[in-house]
Amino acid sequence: MQVEGMNCASCVGRVEKALKSISGVASASVNLATESVLVNYDETLTTQDVANALQTAGYPAVSESITFGVGNLNCASCVGRAEKALRAGNGVLEANVNLATESATVRYAAGATTPSAIAELVTAAGYPATLEKTEPAETAHRKTDEIRQLKSKVLLAAALALPVFLIEMGSHFIPGVHMLIENSLGLQNSYYLQFVLTTVVLFGPGRHFYTKGFPSLLKGAPDMNSLVALGTSAAYVFSLVSTFAPQLLPAGTVNVYYEAAAVIVVLILLGRFLEARAKGRTGEAIQKLVGMQAKTARVERDGVTVEVPIEEIIVGDVIQVRPGEKIAVDGAVISGSSFVDESMITGEPIPVEKTSGDEVVGATINGTGALSVQASKVGNDTVLSQIIQMVEQAQGAKLPIQGLVDKITSWFVPAVITVAILTVAVWFLFGPDPALSLALVAGVAVLIIACPCAMGLATPTSIMVGTGRAAELGVLFRKGDALQMLQETKVVALDKTGTLTAGHPELTDIILSEGFEEEDVLRMVAAVEQNSEHPIAKAIVQASHERGIALPKPESFNSLTGFGVSAVVQGQDVLVGADRLMDREGIALEQLSVDATVLATRGKTPLYVAIDGKVAAVIAVADPIKKTTPDAIKSLHGLGLKVVMITGDNQKTANAIAAELGIDSVIAEVLPDGKVHALEDLRKSASGKLAFVGDGINDAPALAAADVGIAIGTGTDVAIEAADVVLMAGDLNGVVNAFHISQKTMRNIRQNLFWAFSYNTLLIPVAAGVLYPFGGPLLSPVLAAGAMALSSVFVLTNALRLRWIKATTAH
Repeated sequence: MQVEGMNCASCVGRVEKALKSISGVASASVNLATESVLVNYDETLTTQDVANALQTAGYPAVSESITFGVGNLNCASCVGRAEKALRAGNGVLEANVNLATESATVRYAAGATTPSAIAELVTAAGYPATLEKTEPAETAHRKTDEIRQLKSKVLLAAALALPVFLIEMGSHFIPGVHMLIENSLGLQNSYYLQFVLTTVVLFGPGRHFYTKGFPSLLKGAPDMNSLVALGTSAAYVFSLVSTFAPQLLPAGTVNVYYEAAAVIVVLILLGRFLEARAKGRTGEAIQKLVGMQAKTARVERDGVTVEVPIEEIIVGDVIQVRPGEKIAVDGAVISGSSFVDESMITGEPIPVEKTSGDEVVGATINGTGALSVQASKVGNDTVLSQIIQMVEQAQGAKLPIQGLVDKITSWFVPAVITVAILTVAVWFLFGPDPALSLALVAGVAVLIIACPCAMGLATPTSIMVGTGRAAELGVLFRKGDALQMLQETKVVALDKTGTLTAGHPELTDIILSEGFEEEDVLRMVAAVEQNSEHPIAKAIVQASHERGIALPKPESFNSLTGFGVSAVVQGQDVLVGADRLMDREGIALEQLSVDATVLATRGKTPLYVAIDGKVAAVIAVADPIKKTTPDAIKSLHGLGLKVVMITGDNQKTANAIAAELGIDSVIAEVLPDGKVHALEDLRKSASGKLAFVGDGINDAPALAAADVGIAIGTGTDVAIEAADVVLMAGDLNGVVNAFHISQKTMRNIRQNLFWAFSYNTLLIPVAAGVLYPFGGPLLSPVLAAGAMALSSVFVLTNALRLRWIKATTAH
């Protein structure tokens, strides 16, 4: 294994000591030059055990990840076996197989194995691996081919099975059909015809069930294919004996069940076809994101503008963007001006003006102007690529709730086979005549109805659709378990600056003394402050620019340290500062001192303005609350959450802001490094999970310390490592949407799991015939196959409803 953090011989000694202290390690040698270790250990250990020891010693093993396609995945049992085969491989640290995407993501120790060796592990287990990482577009193409092949199989199998079904079951719908067949075709000849057609169905379109199912059974790891293969084979073999050697069967038990075997194959193929179509739609969010990328760009090369694929663009290239075109990659405008539609990144519908020096993002749409953009990020480094990677990671995640499903499905199929054997035995020994036929019907029905497809699809499909829809609404789940954690959250703590507020000061109030005009006062103050770098000064100057006020040049400017500033503007003496400056200069504040006190209690910073020795106004500067914040707080309360504000402001100011917004409680006067301690104190009193929302710039420790860290992004700063959830837009609406999506998705998962488990729990006894002694029906294997197929389609269809989740609040 490759190892990080070794710098000297003492490091080597510590690593060797840590490894040799593990029971089961025969030898360990460490190479400082190559920063690697060679460990010989017995079968009582795994690679993960060795990696854990290195981690504990402070020298973690270097790990790499690979994602590849996996074939022949049909149910949760397949997922379990594929994961088991991968995790047993030398060098494999972690393996997750996703039934919905038919892919595996494996984290392995660098140097201990290779991607090709990992792929061979799962291929040898009966699930062929496609090593190359399949791009979403290629995945869609592969899915289209699969759907087309399944459709052909369904149509062929149905055409062959229909005559079999009509011959054997026609008399149940139309009286006299049975007699008509016997008088025209002959009963024995009808058996021969059914035998031929059914044989073609089973060994043609249905061949896959037997080539996969029986080998899995012989390996002691039966799966869904094994159940279908056993059930249909039992019906088929019994029918063969009835057709060609009826004398071997007890009197009164001769009957054929060709229609059961043929129609079961048709219905299960139909179910898989419908599954494939639905599963194809679960990944539409990724396909949409990929589709947003520009395919080509006009790039300046050797003084000539040429059109090249975006894959060939390198950092530093100058790209010419014409009106209406997509911007190919992330970069900075070096000439030109235009308005750019960035709604796909920020969710904001209003185009943003871009001029020289401004940053632009790939896949956003240029307006009516022309731009020259110098590429700064290309390929996997672009914002859109980061978004796609985050969505893929979240879609492939395994939630804690999935652990229960994995445990159950690991023993489910063997248990079903056992139940089927017991069912046959009970019916054969204690059932009424014809006992053998009834035993066969009940046993086959149990095998067919119990396929755990719905269990395996219940969680991953909901995750795929939910996280995909979240991305469309500007909510990126970086870590999959955040989806479940958010739903369990009871308290959400909000950083104030940059989260509840704009994050920069603005001029909010101008209260005038009698005889002064607002525009005149603002012009004077802004003229004094225009050369200052102080944030409050910038806020005042910005306000004057927004009102279109032309600023004169100040004369004899003086900075009065600790008091304020003074200058002469257009022949008038102007003072701007705190109340102590006015006291020093002997200027009476009159009613304005009362107004200033009121402003201060509202969390604003008051400053006085005096012109020619007379107080002219009190002005207030504050970090204003974002316009969307009040409604977002109400929405969070509507979701049943307790809202807490964490701020460095004094308690009085913080309480005023909290009262204005309806925030439940306040933790004030917190130093920048004290947010983690504040969260720890808050967690002690919280009855559920704790989420923290910050602006992602200086909140990384708090984001990491919370159960769920939610970073409010700026549209381009999406790779915030400490956060579990990243929001593209810069307001709290995204937080509301994140909680809303989490609740909807987890509710959807629970619905799917309830259906899947209830379906199997209730219908297996029915299929076994427990209702028959009480006058109830003995479930036909054909109906069992139909019900099994419908259960998977139900789960997928229910998951697809998440595509229509609406944003709870408009930007």
